Amino acid sequence: MSETRRRSSFLLYLITDRRLAAACGGLIAAVGAALAAGAEIQPLGAIAVQLREKDLEARELYECALALKRVCSRFGAPLIVNDRIDVAIAAAADGVHLTSTSFAIADARKLLGPSKLIGVSTHGPEEVAAAARSGANFAVFGPIYNPLSKGAYGPPKGLTALADAVKAANDMPLYALGGIDQSRVAEIKALAPKSQPAGVAVIGAVFGTSTPGPAAGEMLRTLIR
Repeated sequence: MSETRRRSSFLLYLITDRRLAAACGGLIAAVGAALAAGAEIQPLGAIAVQLREKDLEARELYECALALKRVCSRFGAPLIVNDRIDVAIAAAADGVHLTSTSFAIADARKLLGPSKLIGVSTHGPEEVAAAARSGANFAVFGPIYNPLSKGAYGPPKGLTALADAVKAANDMPLYALGGIDQSRVAEIKALAPKSQPAGVAVIGAVFGTSTPGPAAGEMLRTLIR
């Protein structure tokens, strides 16, 4: 990894789903509750938020990004926008998350500049290694288990594949995604130190609950043990 590359330092990566969050007070309230709970455990930067509302038109997505940015700024949480570099720039977000069909990392870096975070979705160790070589700040790898909410991208990879992906990431932070709930956070934390990811990414385990604050807080407590 280049010494000048910014490292992601969060442990819990919350990926939004406003439809799930509607049952617990709405997306902005749910994110605020999760970040507030996290701040009681570890004051700054332990949780990041990815705005992933792929069906929203540009203006609606931008307005949602602005609302989330205000909440995230209150708790020192990075806001990452899925795929839409234009919205990320306009809303002064902290970075973007790229899929396999999105911009190349190098092209995104030219648009965003050196200080922003660029995350990448990956599904195999070779993709993880390529992301690290290309200058990504972090990658998400999965699905580790059967997803709780979003559709699966192929069969579950399992913990052995996760350990291989962590090795392929070299010094780039990697986050496990897919079917992760509180008990599975504990499973991941039980891996050998060199096989553990930097943290976990979740959707349904927080936004699919009636208590997003306690759900996020319990996961964060497990991650920092």
